[in-house]
Amino acid sequence: MTNTRKSARSTVAPDQKFDGFTAEERDAMKEHAQELKKSARRSPHTAKADAEADVLAKIAGMADADRVLAERIHEIVGSAAPDLSPKLWYGMPAYARDGKVVCFFQSAQKFKTRYATLGFSDQAQLDEGALWPTTYALTELTAATQARIGELIGKAAQR
Repeated sequence: MTNTRKSARSTVAPDQKFDGFTAEERDAMKEHAQELKKSARRSPHTAKADAEADVLAKIAGMADADRVLAERIHEIVGSAAPDLSPKLWYGMPAYARDGKVVCFFQSAQKFKTRYATLGFSDQAQLDEGALWPTTYALTELTAATQARIGELIGKAAQR
C-alpha cells in the first residue's frame, strides 16, 4: 500500500481564489526590493538628498487629495523631527532614524482604501500603557490635527 500526498494547491477547488497577497501588496513588495537595490548603489555623499528627492517625486505622483496630505506631513516631519531622514518604504514616503523607519504616510489610492494613513513603527516612542494606536486615518489636516501630528512625530523621534 503506497501513501501518496497531493499538494495543497491541487486540493483547492478551481472556483476558489487563493487568499494571499493582493496585487497592491505584491506591487509594494516589488517596490521595496527596488528601493533596497537603489539604496545599496547610492553614494554615501548624496544618499540623503537622493532619498529625499525620491520621496518628493513619490508625493508629486499621488492623487490630489493624498498629495496635499503627504506634502503637509513631509513639512511637519521636517519641522518636528529634523533628525529623521526621508526615504521610500514599500513605495510610501517614510522617515527613518539610523536607517530604521519610525513613521510613514500611506496614500489611500495606493491600497484603494477610504482614507490615507499616518503610521508609526515599533521604533517610534509612542508607548502609552498596555495599548496605544500605531496608525491614524487622515481625511483632512486642520490646525488641531497638524498640531497633534507634530506632537506624535516629535515624541516618536525621541531616542
